Amino acid sequence: MTNSSPANLEFASFSLSGPSRHVRDGNLPVRGDLAHIRLAGEVFVPHYAVPMPHRVIADAVLVAASRDDAAAIADVPAGTSFDVLDMAGAWAWGVVGENGPVGYLPIAGLESGGLESGKLEQA
Repeated sequence: MTNSSPANLEFASFSLSGPSRHVRDGNLPVRGDLAHIRLAGEVFVPHYAVPMPHRVIADAVLVAASRDDAAAIADVPAGTSFDVLDMAGAWAWGVVGENGPVGYLPIAGLESGGLESGKLEQA
């Protein structure tokens, strides 16, 4: 992610210049309560998050919801970068690489500090 560190956002001003985008794209890190900071000014949500870079420790499956029986989105190989935007319970919600698919991975399968780009295989 370029220029999305908290220091770079310190003096940034965000405002919606029209209606909020209606998002259905599985590659946009937006949900009803939270969005990636890069989408500020494009979508309206109560909170925006600066990504926390992580790396996938072992091969994992990105899923659509924070539960074991959720629909699979993509297979994520070990070593792939995963930008975490939220953590709750045993799950992390985020985006694979910079512009990859968005979904949930088990927190236990992640380590802090990511790589420059994500890699994945479609499920």
